[in-house]
Amino acid sequence: MPAFKYHGILAYIAAFKNHYSIFISPKIILEFINELKAYETSKGTLKIPNDKPVPVLLVTKIIKAAAKQNLEKAKTKKGRSGKK
Repeated sequence: MPAFKYHGILAYIAAFKNHYSIFISPKIILEFINELKAYETSKGTLKIPNDKPVPVLLVTKIIKAAAKQNLEKAKTKKGRSGKK
């Protein structure tokens, strides 16, 4: 499965017969749960039917939120590495 990375995994993507899936952090799914009501979701998965247009703006917002989350984690880890 292809993945996009920025200070860790942002999302995995996969195509299926009737839909494609974007696999993202469950926290991100919860953050956007109201905007995702038109789509099937589960823990860390967003399913988009092949017969619907790609929600480009929504996917962009989700990926940006994942990037922000990863960057915050990276900064926290970097800050801890200098402590004794």
